[in-house]
Amino acid sequence: MAVPGRPLVMRCGAFGDMVLLLPLIRVLAARFGAPVDIVSSGSWTGPLLEGQPGVGELFLLRSRRRPYVLSPDQWDLVRRLRARGVGPTWFLDPGGIGKSLLGRAGIGPEWLVDAESLPRRPGEHYLERFARVAAENPRALGTRAPPPAATLGAALEVSAAARADLASWRAARDLAGRRLLLVQVGNKRTMRRGDRRRASNTKYWPEERWAEVIAAMRLRCPSHRVLLIGVPSEHALNEDVRARLGDPAVINVANELPMPRLLALLEAADALVSVDTGPAHAAAAVGLPEVVLFGAADPALYRPWGAAAAPVVCLRADPPGALEGLPAAPVIEAFRALALRTPR
Repeated sequence: MAVPGRPLVMRCGAFGDMVLLLPLIRVLAARFGAPVDIVSSGSWTGPLLEGQPGVGELFLLRSRRRPYVLSPDQWDLVRRLRARGVGPTWFLDPGGIGKSLLGRAGIGPEWLVDAESLPRRPGEHYLERFARVAAENPRALGTRAPPPAATLGAALEVSAAARADLASWRAARDLAGRRLLLVQVGNKRTMRRGDRRRASNTKYWPEERWAEVIAAMRLRCPSHRVLLIGVPSEHALNEDVRARLGDPAVINVANELPMPRLLALLEAADALVSVDTGPAHAAAAVGLPEVVLFGAADPALYRPWGAAAAPVVCLRADPPGALEGLPAAPVIEAFRALALRTPR
């Protein structure tokens, strides 16, 4: 059981959101000299965060939006938090969704730092805002705040077990010793029900443009293998792209990448071209050079930001909105100019 009084953070975000949380976790862990317990959700959160520096106990929810009376997982969370005891708590979810669960667990406002009390400044990146939030103290600890924490890029550590698993997988896939380029075509929004070309899907980029970019990647790096990564629901989309190329060096591996293997693969590859989505943030956090495609989202606020300072080139549709407004040519030029990771 967690030691009462150590810091707690509540953040129920997507894959990329949880990567961006890591610098705040490390700052709080260093300040309090104790691991930071985390309330979150999502099937990816445990495999992503477990074992990362500063991360303590994980409390995972299925849903924050269901009525409390109908949510046994919420009852269990409240019970576990009550048993854990009260301590300094940072609430980072927009709109206050789920904050009432902290109150039910006995964590009163005097113990709470709510990120919405510190609105984002114009042009402020998520990591910069979270650095300001991390520097705040709940009232119960006194009104004097600690010195502002330095803004740090995100950093992910890859376990020895994940590296060993990747090595076995690469050998089975005839990829041992091969240099690798990665491409992330899909994202959660694209894979929702309905036509992937629908107007509301601002992160969709046409399959023929992905194929054009991958062909250019192969021209620059003819001895590399290009792996189309993603989750199983993105496998069919990857196949649509791969079929346009007819190149055996382009391989769809979306059905084969549990989180630890994905992180090890990002660490081992030479470069990534990706739509704005979670693996792009994880890539920056393990120091992988990349080109990232943005549609409606502003890269100034959401760009992947890694502690290792690997090159991250962000391209945005003009005008901002649907990613389809971004042609293939600037993506190809950005990859041609990208400094690839030096082989290790």
